[in-house]
Amino acid sequence: MASNLKKVAVYGQSYSISAEKEIQILLSILETHNIDCFIEEKFNNLLIEGAILKKKYPTFSHFNDLNTTFDLMFTLGGDGTILRAVTYIRDLGIPIAGINTGRLGFLATINKNAIHESVALILKGDYTVQERTLLSVETTPQVAEFSELNFALNEVTISRKNTTSMMGVKTNLNDEYLTNYWADGLIIATPTGSTGYSLSCNGPVVSPDSKNLVITPIAPHNLTARSMVISDETSIQLEVDSREKDFLISLDSRMISVAKNTQVFVAKAPFTIKSIIPNNQSFLETLRSKLLWGEDTRNETNL
Repeated sequence: MASNLKKVAVYGQSYSISAEKEIQILLSILETHNIDCFIEEKFNNLLIEGAILKKKYPTFSHFNDLNTTFDLMFTLGGDGTILRAVTYIRDLGIPIAGINTGRLGFLATINKNAIHESVALILKGDYTVQERTLLSVETTPQVAEFSELNFALNEVTISRKNTTSMMGVKTNLNDEYLTNYWADGLIIATPTGSTGYSLSCNGPVVSPDSKNLVITPIAPHNLTARSMVISDETSIQLEVDSREKDFLISLDSRMISVAKNTQVFVAKAPFTIKSIIPNNQSFLETLRSKLLWGEDTRNETNL
């Protein structure tokens, strides 16, 4: 079957000589199928410095350089690379396929040893598309840093700054008071983010196609405080009580310091990110592999 891709973007957050083989394999496949390839400018420069590229490629450096004529974005790295790639794609609807050259990857699911096989499936249209929910953040008073990049794919986190003292995070859901979490902070996670920071704080794993959000306290002082799964149609209002004048708001890997009197409003973003999963992979397979759920010797008789 002929390739259904005509134009793609390639993004890598950093370059390691250990990924030289994977980069060359991907670019070779794209060239073989006459697919126009645009490489993110900083990544392209690093590849040039490493003498990895065999020819000159067009580049992009900002959201405004991309448009809906792009059929797909390939990322090379780990999940953090995909989180950064989302800031380029935003609401354009360009699907993402992540080649995992990093460590633990729930988003970057294409194994670096299976690039040929996985990309061949994508070229044939033999894949599924997962629509992944994002969170949007608004504040009162308004914070300038949120004027453009006010969304997160994994989670929005409220955390303490410059102190070892706990903070209180008064939480309202749909204008109804829930509780005041006394903790080191609070995580609002999407299903995608449920396998990230929230998971390390004892939050539940949520399937990517679930229409839910997860509220997870960070090291809560009240031991009865537990993660809570809510509808993704819920509007969340947060207010901070802290000894410090400021606290931190993190949107995935982007962190901003704001004044203590700032109210934070979190809700489902008006757009989604499309994640490409080749049909030689699945979310459950990824869970078994990454969380080592299949390592229990009692399962061996069933393999």
